[in-house]
Amino acid sequence: MATPEQLALINRFARRELDAQEVYLFSLVLCDNEIDREQERFCADSLEKLAALYVGKTGIFNHDPKGENQTARIFDARVEYDPKRKVAGGENYAVLRAWAYMVRCPKNEDLILEIDAGIKKEVSVGCAVERVVCSVCGTNLREKTCEHRPGQTYNGVRCWRELVEPVDAYEWSFVAVPAQRQAGVTKHFAPEPVLEKALREGKEVTLSAQQAKQLDALVQAGKTYQEGLRRKLLAAVTFTIPQLPAQMVERVAARMETSELEAFCKALSQRGPLKRQLGTEQAAQSDINGAFLI
Repeated sequence: MATPEQLALINRFARRELDAQEVYLFSLVLCDNEIDREQERFCADSLEKLAALYVGKTGIFNHDPKGENQTARIFDARVEYDPKRKVAGGENYAVLRAWAYMVRCPKNEDLILEIDAGIKKEVSVGCAVERVVCSVCGTNLREKTCEHRPGQTYNGVRCWRELVEPVDAYEWSFVAVPAQRQAGVTKHFAPEPVLEKALREGKEVTLSAQQAKQLDALVQAGKTYQEGLRRKLLAAVTFTIPQLPAQMVERVAARMETSELEAFCKALSQRGPLKRQLGTEQAAQSDINGAFLI
């Protein structure tokens, strides 16, 4: 479930405020600084620039830029380093990790299931860089060619294409075979099953600092979701039963549990305004007068 901090980042891109129950989150590795299958490599500096460029970018399928292919959107991205692991050029291993969201709806149910099951996993990025540099001689291959061939070794130096100074990030795609071997959807931290069981059964339990922090985030997300339900209930009652004072509805909603709020919101969303259901001449005339009110 999304934390309040994550929801704040997500809602920068939404036209209305989304709550935690409406969104599905997953993390993914977009790319790293290893040499890929095409004998190309992003340096760590390039990954840092891509991290900023990819926030807000949409996810599609197979780099096909059709609107109907849009599936998810990145709301956060950062570079993670592993100082114990070295890559070509002597850099510490670095990976560009992103967090994306999609809306929970019937259309996305199958995709969410495939992501959770590890079927839809591999991803690839589409971006533009200012320079493509030969690792052997330093030639900018955007300006001229050189005699060195990617994948070959010259006087003990391996040749690859260094991707330098990203200037744009177009999209990221679910693909069958990514150029970067490590790119793909990753698992994220979840509460331990033992902890969940203890909390559900009301037993005392000792939390680590990390668990306490996550539990607090879940509590805050629950409060945000509950407050959203109260706003929806107030709007629904105002629409269906305009005779009821808003302050009265607010006081009643404040005492309701989450399940009660959900039930009332669902029931009221299936009803039209009360005046439309009376069937009187007065109600009919009122409908005509208010037909174009927005």
